[in-house]
Amino acid sequence: MRENPEPECAYRLATPEEWEAGKASGVIPLRDIDVRDGFVHLSTKAQALETARLHFADADDLLALEIPLERIKDKVKFELAPKRGGDFPHLYGTLRADHVAQAIRLERGEDGFRFGAPV
Repeated sequence: MRENPEPECAYRLATPEEWEAGKASGVIPLRDIDVRDGFVHLSTKAQALETARLHFADADDLLALEIPLERIKDKVKFELAPKRGGDFPHLYGTLRADHVAQAIRLERGEDGFRFGAPV
């Protein structure tokens, strides 16, 4: 059980190409890890930058798709991520483009990624 209150939003890290494909089809594409684990991997805002550092270190152009949890509340569970520790939001269902409130550019700095402006 989570001790902290549930955040208002979750974030899906995506390339601009994935975001464009999602807008065109209406569904955000799955990655191999999502298919393997049986859910869509999401992060809280507090977790997103570390997720970017660990899993997208070579990405030159990265977005954080902001998803209000109210839009996916019936299909999201916060579950322990054994390798990283902490509870991460996992979506058991389809992540639709209309779930996304905005796409925010992640900018790379000397100390890693940071949230930039909406695109």
